[in-house]
Amino acid sequence: MVIARVKGTVVSTNKADKIQGFKLLVLKPIDLDTMEEKGTMLVGVDTVGAGVGEVVMTVAGSSSRQTEKTDGRPVDCSVIAIIDHIDIEGKRVFEKFN
Repeated sequence: MVIARVKGTVVSTNKADKIQGFKLLVLKPIDLDTMEEKGTMLVGVDTVGAGVGEVVMTVAGSSSRQTEKTDGRPVDCSVIAIIDHIDIEGKRVFEKFN
């Protein structure tokens, strides 16, 4: 699983039938040691109603096809949770509602 921030959306008028109706999100991974965005952006299928700016949990590969919404669909990254807060070693390092 990877924690990431939603940076934007992808709009595609023409796409495979099995992903019709899915919202596609542009995601930027977050380094949990520094809580800074890092690495290459990627696109994930939204299964939880996430929006731009939110911090989310993602899964990739075969795990991304193990949600009720993505089962049997051609996806390689799914957003599976919207993060409310993150605590590491007893310290709150992220809070959604500051």
